[in-house]
Amino acid sequence: MHSIFETEVTVRPDDIDMNNHVHYSRYLDYILMARYDQMKKDYKMTMEEFVVRGFSWVASELTIRYKRPILLQDETVKVRTQLEEFHGAKVVINFWIVKGERDKIAAQGQVSYTMVAINSGRPARVPDDIVEKYQV
Repeated sequence: MHSIFETEVTVRPDDIDMNNHVHYSRYLDYILMARYDQMKKDYKMTMEEFVVRGFSWVASELTIRYKRPILLQDETVKVRTQLEEFHGAKVVINFWIVKGERDKIAAQGQVSYTMVAINSGRPARVPDDIVEKYQV
């Protein structure tokens, strides 16, 4: 099993929708914020390093199961992610967005990202040295 990493995200007033909870689209922003943070602090390879090597990532599949609302008074949530697998040009990431002192799951799911070559926009097999770096 791969490590689970965590990033704390502040719930902002502009995240709140007309139903008085975080709008469903903001969950995607929380996941993206966490991935960028964790690429740097936990995997020790920033997005900028991928770009220098001529690669980028695009989201290719996403599943979110919403369990309970995130409210403004929650103030912060924690986004936990875990590498599930690499497969060719694809990486699958599990995630959990938790809230409160008891870490109640607000949402959970999986995101598949596809590595692409910047010069062509076509999928590119994840290089072995990157796969190795992510085996933590």
